[in-house]
Amino acid sequence: MNYKFTQSGFRYEIYNEEKSSPFERLFEIFKELITYTSGDFDEAIDWLKALDKEYQLTTEDYTIKDFIDDLIKKGYLREEVNPNGGKKLEITDKTEQAIRKKALEQIFGKLKKSAAGQHETKSKGIDGEPSGELRPYEFGDALDKISMTDSIKNAQSRQGFENLNLTEQDLVVQDNYHRSQMSTVLMIDISHSMILYGEDRITPAKKVAMALAELIITRYPKDSLDIIVFGNDAWPIKIKDLPYLNVGPYHTNTVAGLQLALDILRRKRHANKQIFMITDGKPSCLRMSDGSYYKNSVGLDPFITGKCYNMAAQARKLNIPITTFMITSDPYLQKFVDKFTQSNKGKAFYSGLKGLGEMVFRDYEQNRNKRTK
Repeated sequence: MNYKFTQSGFRYEIYNEEKSSPFERLFEIFKELITYTSGDFDEAIDWLKALDKEYQLTTEDYTIKDFIDDLIKKGYLREEVNPNGGKKLEITDKTEQAIRKKALEQIFGKLKKSAAGQHETKSKGIDGEPSGELRPYEFGDALDKISMTDSIKNAQSRQGFENLNLTEQDLVVQDNYHRSQMSTVLMIDISHSMILYGEDRITPAKKVAMALAELIITRYPKDSLDIIVFGNDAWPIKIKDLPYLNVGPYHTNTVAGLQLALDILRRKRHANKQIFMITDGKPSCLRMSDGSYYKNSVGLDPFITGKCYNMAAQARKLNIPITTFMITSDPYLQKFVDKFTQSNKGKAFYSGLKGLGEMVFRDYEQNRNKRTK
């Protein structure tokens, strides 16, 4: 029997008992709770106990204590000694990877089941995955790429069946998608508005970042992914730190995030570079040359937005497109994003929280395909 329940906007599932062990069922929920609690093991276990009390997730034969013991035995937990001499359980690198894999399955797994056409792009190349299309033979094409059946058909159509003579103009080859190397910077807004008004926006943003990281690590190891967060300031974080990411309270210094992203991408050797920005709020903060902060949370401040448009134009000159994922529906904020996107000649999506990951991955896949001459 399947049990489904919702807590704080998240849906958890207990899978059919015949198909999964007690540990596996609890571990699926635990990974969600660890993400939601920003890596706080004690808080996650408290949530798990509360859910167990309400939904009878465990039995006398397999308790929460048994589950914790198994987490330790399987390498998902380690004991750390506190400064006062006490011991504290913390998640390990193995757990962090398991969380990223779960995020990848939740977000990217849905894409694989979507309708045909969501991953299509017009970009072709000489190497990579078959596109399903044919093109005329060009000097330098490998002979094993020639589609003999279609080439003979071309000769028959041109000459008929008598005196069949296959010439170069009849030859066609299977066109391929070229998988170019890509340098990506993912910017995540951690301003206080990401948890305001009773809506948790930071957890979905973390899931997208973890899934994107796992996708690149496992499928595109030659690509690079850098992750930065921005509030009053901007700073880089490591992939392993994503489960622990939390919000401010901070304002939104979009300019600082863009400056850091461009600094990172300037040092990358890959020809193809891009910035993804996930945000739900208007830019409201700038750091001045004297180290002080200029802040204005009321409306769209022309001084702040003007700096954002300048950064977008600067990225365009460097051939770095910015894709903005605005997870809000406020019309006046959409106007800002529209002008920002126009300055960069990039892309913008007004996604809400549902479907955010699907759009990030669809755009990432499309941007990776470049036509080579």
